[in-house]
Amino acid sequence: MSATPGARAEFGRGLVATLPLMISAIPFGVIFGTLATGAGLSPLAVMSMSLFVFSGSAQFIAILLLGSGSPLGVIWLATLILNLRHLLYAATLVDHVRSLGHGWRFWLAAWLTDETFAIMERRYRVEGRGPQAHWYYLASCLGMYLNWQFWTYIGIVLATEFEEIKHWGLEFAMAVTFIGIVMPALRSRPYWVAAIVAGLVATLGNGLPYKLGLMLGGFAGILAGLALQEWTRRRNRGERVLP
Repeated sequence: MSATPGARAEFGRGLVATLPLMISAIPFGVIFGTLATGAGLSPLAVMSMSLFVFSGSAQFIAILLLGSGSPLGVIWLATLILNLRHLLYAATLVDHVRSLGHGWRFWLAAWLTDETFAIMERRYRVEGRGPQAHWYYLASCLGMYLNWQFWTYIGIVLATEFEEIKHWGLEFAMAVTFIGIVMPALRSRPYWVAAIVAGLVATLGNGLPYKLGLMLGGFAGILAGLALQEWTRRRNRGERVLP
């Protein structure tokens, strides 16, 4: 029987597993840096968003809402609703990190992204928990975090040096990249339901001001996905699923 990988080995494996997603995140970081700088934010403000917010989707929607003149409260609400999808992630991963101390869980939660969730969901599903699996998790988090900072900075530099880049239609490229990342992630029924409900509600609310239709779509999709996931979990445990 092979020995359980140590902390250093798990850290290295986590980086290797995350590398393809780090590469796929390159256009996100560059596009965000260029769009945010082109929207009139200072390089310091753009870099601070990536350093302290570290949520590509939330940062993009904040930039779009800032460009449309939305009030600060609407921007806060939009980013909150958009990031509620992490409740789905938490419900999936919580049993695997429950034994960790509060310090570990705080940073792993703070740095959790869509890409790291995909990596860790597969890691736990295929290989199980493992005593050092949190180092695998940490490597994925740090890899994505540092990668995002670097490519945001590159985007800022490009937008500063080549002002015409903001006229290249990068908003369309952003949407296409989002679709390319979301579709492979729809591997279970709750995620499909969440995506379909969110799309329908957002489409129906497209005419609402301040992109409220997008926020309502995200909120409705998350609620639908969470409800189905909880229903499935209770059914699999043999619990009553109806009052």
